[in-house]
Amino acid sequence: MSKNRENISRIKKRKKRSKKKLLFFLIIPLSLLLVATVSYGAHVYNTAQEAANKSFEKVGRDGEKSALRDESVTPIDDNVSVLIIGVDDSETRHEGSGRSDALMLATFNKQEKDVNILSIPRDSYVNVPDYGYTKINHAHAYGGPSKTIDTVESFLNVPVDYYVRLNFEAFIEIVDTIGGIQYDVPFEMSELDSNDNKDAIHLMPGYQNLNGEEALALARTRKYDNDFERGKRQQEIIKTIIKETASASSILKLDELINAVGDNMSTNLTFDEMKSFMSYGLNTDLAINTINIDGQGGKMPDGIWYYQVDEQSRMEVENKLREHLDLPASSETNYEFTQEGNDKEVQDSNSY
Repeated sequence: MSKNRENISRIKKRKKRSKKKLLFFLIIPLSLLLVATVSYGAHVYNTAQEAANKSFEKVGRDGEKSALRDESVTPIDDNVSVLIIGVDDSETRHEGSGRSDALMLATFNKQEKDVNILSIPRDSYVNVPDYGYTKINHAHAYGGPSKTIDTVESFLNVPVDYYVRLNFEAFIEIVDTIGGIQYDVPFEMSELDSNDNKDAIHLMPGYQNLNGEEALALARTRKYDNDFERGKRQQEIIKTIIKETASASSILKLDELINAVGDNMSTNLTFDEMKSFMSYGLNTDLAINTINIDGQGGKMPDGIWYYQVDEQSRMEVENKLREHLDLPASSETNYEFTQEGNDKEVQDSNSY
C-alpha cells in the first residue's frame, strides 16, 4: 500500500511539474508577444505624437473658433467638420502658396456614427473674401488654409472647425505604403506624373492595383470627363484608401503611414483631438456618405472657364451638412454669381 501511495504521490508531483512546465512555456511566448505589442504600440504612439506636434498649425481665428459657431466644439463631445485640402505645391508650377487641387468638407456625427464627405469642384465660381469672385482653388494661393476656410464658410454657410492640408507627396507615400489600392479605372488615360513628366502614367480601363503616382494621376485628371465626375472619383479613391489603411495588413505599417503623412501635412487638430476620432475608425459599421453639388461649366465674359454651382443644389447641400452637425437649417439665401473682382485672377496651369 505504501509503495502505491508513493507511486501516486510521484505521479501527482510529475503532473504538477508538467503543468508548471506547460504554463511556463505558454507564458514565455505570450509575454514576449505582449511586450512586443506594447513596445510597438508605444513606438507608434510616440511617432504619431511627434508627427502631430510637428504638423500643428493654428488658423489664426479669434479663440480658434469658427465665426459660424456660437461656442467652441471638440470632436470628443460634438459633431464637427474637417476641411481636407489637397495642395499642388510644385515649385515648377507655382510660386508661394500652391493652389488647392482638391477640396473636401467632411462632417462627423457622433450619434449616427457616420461621416458625410462633400467634394467641392476646384473651378467653382465663388466669392473669395477680400479678393472677389474667382475659382475656389485660388483661395489657398491668396492666403493658405485660413483664406480657404473663410471662402468655404462664406460659400456654404457651414462652419469649418478643423482643416487638414496635404500635399501630393503625402498622397503618393500613403498609397505606396499600403501596397497600392485596388480600383476600377473607368477609361484609358495618359497623364503627367507628379514631376510633370509627360505621359508618364498610362492606364488601361479595368480593375487593377494602382501605385501612388497612378492613383494620384487618376484622382487629378479631368481631361476624360469633367470637374463633377472628377470630384466623385476623388471621393471613391479616398474611401478606398481609408478602407485599405484600416485593414489588418496595414496595421503593422502604421509608423510608416504616420511618417508619410506627418512630413507632408499641416492641421489645427491637436494630438488629443486626433485621438478622439478613433471612435469612428474603430466602428466596423462606419458609413461614409458622399455628397456632390450640382452645376454646369462654361466660359464667362472674362474668357475663363468656371464651374457655376446650381443655387438650389448648394442650399440643399448646406442644409444637409448643417443638419449633420446638429445645426439649424438656414433660411433661404441667394448666393449670387456675378462677374466681379477678377483683377487678381491666379493663372491656371494647363496640366490637369
